[in-house]
Amino acid sequence: MTRAQQTISIALLVSSLYLSLYLELVPLPAVIQKEIVPVLPLWALVSFGAWLLFRLGWGVMTFRDTPEAYKELMEEIKLAKEDLRAKGVDVD
Repeated sequence: MTRAQQTISIALLVSSLYLSLYLELVPLPAVIQKEIVPVLPLWALVSFGAWLLFRLGWGVMTFRDTPEAYKELMEEIKLAKEDLRAKGVDVD
């Protein structure tokens, strides 16, 4: 099973579970049914965004832990500064 098939099957499973809750096919207390179930997609979207921001921040924070990428980036910055200086741009 490819990663796309896996993602699609998980998305279909989650959406069918939510639809069964939203259409009241699964009996839940009235408070949960009326106040929590309608906002579950928004909650999931916000949680997913927070998780992605955490992953991005963690990647930035641990960037120096990958010495090869750090050296490569520093070399590219050095080359870019030299190129800009050759064109008469003040980079410092």
